[in-house]
Amino acid sequence: MPVKIAVLKETAPREKRVALVPAVADKLAKLGAELYLQSGAGLAVKLADAAYKNVTFAANPQGLVSDADIVLAVQPPPLDVIDAMKEGSILISFIYAHKETALTAKLRDRKITCFAMELVPRITRAQAMDALSSQAALAGYYGALTGATSIARMMPMTTFATGSIRPGTVLVMGVGVAGLSAIATARRIGAKVEGYDVRPEVKEQVESLGAKFIDTGVDARGTGGYARELTAEEKEKIAAVVTKHIQAADIIITTAAIPGRPSPKLISKAQVDGMKAGAVIIDLAAEGGGNTEYTQPGETIQVGQVTIVAPLNVPSLLGEHASELYSKNQYNLIELFVKDKAINIDWTDEVLAKTCLTHGGEIKNEMAKKAVEG
Repeated sequence: MPVKIAVLKETAPREKRVALVPAVADKLAKLGAELYLQSGAGLAVKLADAAYKNVTFAANPQGLVSDADIVLAVQPPPLDVIDAMKEGSILISFIYAHKETALTAKLRDRKITCFAMELVPRITRAQAMDALSSQAALAGYYGALTGATSIARMMPMTTFATGSIRPGTVLVMGVGVAGLSAIATARRIGAKVEGYDVRPEVKEQVESLGAKFIDTGVDARGTGGYARELTAEEKEKIAAVVTKHIQAADIIITTAAIPGRPSPKLISKAQVDGMKAGAVIIDLAAEGGGNTEYTQPGETIQVGQVTIVAPLNVPSLLGEHASELYSKNQYNLIELFVKDKAINIDWTDEVLAKTCLTHGGEIKNEMAKKAVEG
């Protein structure tokens, strides 16, 4: 009997992505899945219902999921949709349990197996399923272009009959996936680029993209590919080195975000106050409160002669490719447990076990369990 997969239309503010694109729908059909899509789910990225082949459409989300084996979404579905899902069914979406405690408890109580896309382990084998990375790469690209179009000058060195213009300087703070993407994009548009991170092992990656790495002598490597908390002494040491680079930059792009925790403050008010007139900060960590002490998430503000841009849900601003990459991430995860027109979850598989948020009436992720149950 075919596996029934239902895809929800996103309803969260600022969300334009869709969890399934036509090319991936065809691949799921080859796995033996019957596909059901909420009407108009792809319209925000100009994917009309007619673009999907061999897909059945339904207007009501509760009816859509009521007999589905697998439900796909980008953002956490509303509670009434979870209530409509059958016991033992599977939900695959971003959840962020620390923000969605009521929803996580509902998934537990309804005995729904939830694979939370933000929990995909950052190991080599799981790279094709790593939605955090695929979406972060788009955010970094967007951040560099937003910076270039938010400043009243050109980025590349250019020679005119009246003389030459020196290249603009871009400082990228936080050199994860988004930061590396921002560096590569800023280099492509001709800027002089510097990269800073508290994890010194990223120096080689920064330099491989043609940028200069700012070495502060502080090693703050943590677990899971993220940085650990800095001590007061380390913060002072870093500030002494980084401040001069902050205040010399035309554009600063900050990307330091830790899932489940507030974004670290990389730039103080005093450092912003000392920046050159006309400089721009693009804060890509606004979802967690931002990387500067002045940041107002979702707003563009002026602090003296400095502009701080703090967009929310940046990947959705590039909804077409964000949807394509996210849909492929989900497909690669589904392929691990849907075989021969049946669901067979191997809980000894590290990727499936670590991505699982809830199963069989339990919260499987320890951090999420602590957030929900104490």
